[in-house]
Amino acid sequence: MTGERNRGRGASGAEDAAEARGDSAEDEGRVRRLDRETVDRIAAGEVVTRPARVVGELVENALDAGASRVEVAVDGDGTDRIRVADDGRGMSRADAARAVERHATSKLAPDGDPVGVDSLGFRGEALAAVAEAARLELVTSPGDGVGTRVVVDGTAAVGSRSEGSDGERDVTVEPAGRARGTTVVVEDLFATRPARRESLAGASAEFARVSSLVADYALANPSVAFALDHDGSTTLSTPGTDRTDALLGVYDRDTASRSTTVDASVDAEPESASVDPNAVNVGVSGILAYPSITRATRDHVRVSVNGRPVRNGRLAAAVREGYGRLLADGREPVAAVDVSLSPDRVDPNVHPAKREVGLRGADAVAEAVASVVTDALTGADLRRSADVATDLESALGPVGADDGSRTGAFADAEPVGVFRDLYVLVEAGDELLVIDGHAAHERVNYERLARAFDGEAVPTAPLDPPATVSLSADEAAAARAHAEDLAALGFETEAFGGGTRRLRTVPAPFGRTADADAFRDALAALSGSDGDRGAPRDARDDLLAELACHPSLKRGDFSELDDGDRRDLLDRLGECDRPFACPHGRPTVLSVDEATFAAGFGRDR
Repeated sequence: MTGERNRGRGASGAEDAAEARGDSAEDEGRVRRLDRETVDRIAAGEVVTRPARVVGELVENALDAGASRVEVAVDGDGTDRIRVADDGRGMSRADAARAVERHATSKLAPDGDPVGVDSLGFRGEALAAVAEAARLELVTSPGDGVGTRVVVDGTAAVGSRSEGSDGERDVTVEPAGRARGTTVVVEDLFATRPARRESLAGASAEFARVSSLVADYALANPSVAFALDHDGSTTLSTPGTDRTDALLGVYDRDTASRSTTVDASVDAEPESASVDPNAVNVGVSGILAYPSITRATRDHVRVSVNGRPVRNGRLAAAVREGYGRLLADGREPVAAVDVSLSPDRVDPNVHPAKREVGLRGADAVAEAVASVVTDALTGADLRRSADVATDLESALGPVGADDGSRTGAFADAEPVGVFRDLYVLVEAGDELLVIDGHAAHERVNYERLARAFDGEAVPTAPLDPPATVSLSADEAAAARAHAEDLAALGFETEAFGGGTRRLRTVPAPFGRTADADAFRDALAALSGSDGDRGAPRDARDDLLAELACHPSLKRGDFSELDDGDRRDLLDRLGECDRPFACPHGRPTVLSVDEATFAAGFGRDR
């Protein structure tokens, strides 16, 4: 279980070092003691602080051993018993005995560099640290003969050995039967450390940490089957087939069915050519739930680097930035994204728990992640008919299109009326679409304004007579600094003496004129965006959403539209990149299919 993964992580360098010393690789074995210099370079030793940390270390060992299936079982809060079994490479008897020693590992050459190691974990302290805080039993076999059983009882007082020391321990090594792989059982965790045990939360809270962690690993490694049992009942199971099935195992069918996978590679430009002249190759893979599936907290944005779940605020923010304004205000996405980087760009030793990593070129990596997520969602979050209940407690669900098309998304649709002077009713095949007219018009206007920054002109309307706007010194300076951006948005201004500017035109997308007061909002937003580059929803984006709202059709306007106008609105909405959400994240279209009506009326369609 402490063997390296299938990609040959860390083995060759150690074998070369063994040969240089006159030892054969066969005599040296996979698990080796690190030399003192390498040990000293490691920032902090493994500290077993709670059951979830034990589970995490054992799962990483299983994955590094090339396991295709990992089974985790926890009793109570995890202090009573934790069992992790895998079908990975397994270990020889010599390796198994050495694996419970401190600073002994298969994942790093004895004199190797901890930075750039190509494995999930490398310190070689996990089993030893666990064995000092609990009773540990390891049964392993490489599958070519009799296996090995190693028992270390850290709950028994041995001499005057203090916590964390390298004193003598009672270790039992004996033959055992087992198929290829490794099973580790940890019992009576913190039995001799009552203060540590008392600091734990309740059983439910501690198991929740374990469950969340196993879910992280399952989503980061979808080709590996995971199972999690708690007190004899299975609480999580993934088949090890693909990312959609992994999402289904961790969440539910609704979340899995409303998702899209992503798999892309980007050559991101370095932030400083003098420091790092080469482009950063960033692989981004994962699964993104549609914006119609959200949560109230950010806990469901799961990020991993090279298959290892990590906490990285910059990468998590990049995922949310990729969703942009498809998310409703105050809502967070459900996503699992794995970032693949060259190992020499990843330092996994910046945090004792290895849950945080240092990245070279972090900003370039984050920008690449955001762009990939944006591209994946553009065209994926489209019309999707959901089953609609007929009871009063259930709301209609936002729709989105299985084929991912955007342009002409409503080519087969025909407006048939207006309800409550706001909702446009549209017949589309076997569906009745209900379109929030204001939200739809907002989306059209927002995308037109957004394209202005890419060179496409925004329709404008002249003010006759021009409006004069008095500005403070700071505002006047900002107006001069952002004159080109203001013009791109449709605000044509000129100096008019002192701190006053004359406003000649305002944005008028789709024939509706923005209020002249929007100029101040635009100026404030552009000024505020100067120091906020890279934020998920920067001030400029907020501005575009507000500007889109001002001229958009509102309740009371739709009855005045003729069929041609409604058809034009539908066509313009269909041409949008993201037609099924307004700039504030609310849905624009709901659907009810014919079968729902038939069922409600007791008909056979």
